[in-house]
Amino acid sequence: MTAPRSLAEAPARDDLQVVTFGLGREVFAVPVVLVREILDYQLPSHVPGGPEHFLGLTDVRGQGVPTVDFRRRLGLPSVEPTLATRIIILDVPLPDRTLALGVVIDRVLAVVTVPVDRIEAAPDIGTAWNAGFVQGVLREADGFIVILDLPRIFAGDDPVHAAGTATVENAAGGRLAMSTAA
Repeated sequence: MTAPRSLAEAPARDDLQVVTFGLGREVFAVPVVLVREILDYQLPSHVPGGPEHFLGLTDVRGQGVPTVDFRRRLGLPSVEPTLATRIIILDVPLPDRTLALGVVIDRVLAVVTVPVDRIEAAPDIGTAWNAGFVQGVLREADGFIVILDLPRIFAGDDPVHAAGTATVENAAGGRLAMSTAA
């Protein structure tokens, strides 16, 4: 049986395992099933001509993985990397392929499992805002964890997505169509 790739595919009775991470004071999460690995920060190799949030390529065992500043992609200001800065390597499912992508985040917090029925919908604030990036919100004693909808964040016509695809084996032995960068 294949693990759910999104909340919409997860049965209501199941738990969702997520990786939580910080960008400034805010806490975000992505489904662990989309996380290939977490790397210490290294400066990506610059590739000219990409969107503002595209930092370049990160070498992941011989594969050039497009890497973005997640703060910029979400409309937040950039900050200088620290010892806690990490690159999360994601396998983001898009309609026509699976996108291998590195996202630079401020710090990794934890891997947690939450009952899907504890996840609330994105809040209605009475005005237009980019709630499409939010898959759900988890209420915690000390604040909220925003669960991000990675396919919506990274779907589009950005040059980061203009690479070809190749089929590779994932860690679980399954085959994935992975984006490749020249």
